[in-house]
Amino acid sequence: MSADPNRLERRGAQRFEAHQPLAVHFEGQTVPGFIQDLSGRGIFFYAETALPQGAIVELTFTMPSEITLGENMPVRCRGRVLRASAAQGGQRNGIAAQLSSYEYLPCNELIADFARVSADSAAGVASGPSPR
Repeated sequence: MSADPNRLERRGAQRFEAHQPLAVHFEGQTVPGFIQDLSGRGIFFYAETALPQGAIVELTFTMPSEITLGENMPVRCRGRVLRASAAQGGQRNGIAAQLSSYEYLPCNELIADFARVSADSAAGVASGPSPR
């Protein structure tokens, strides 16, 4: 895939690849997801459920040191879904969200969030296709 050199770049912050898990909290449920890339203002991730444009989400993950300019930090972010692509052929839903706030967490809280997501997935609570 080639990029058009004349295309206007609209991103306001540098984007970093961050292939790592996250927990997606919305409408009283928590589902697992996987980050593709993120910046200080936004994130693109895959999740096992569809999210409508405009949905308010809470995302829990480890913010990489490239963004914190220090250590990797567990965070909970609040954001709004800007766009989502429906899953096709066994793939997960791709979701872009604008981040509006961050809350730094103690390390043990992040582990508890991922344990809860894993337990929900094992019990069949999460919707969508199984992780591959």
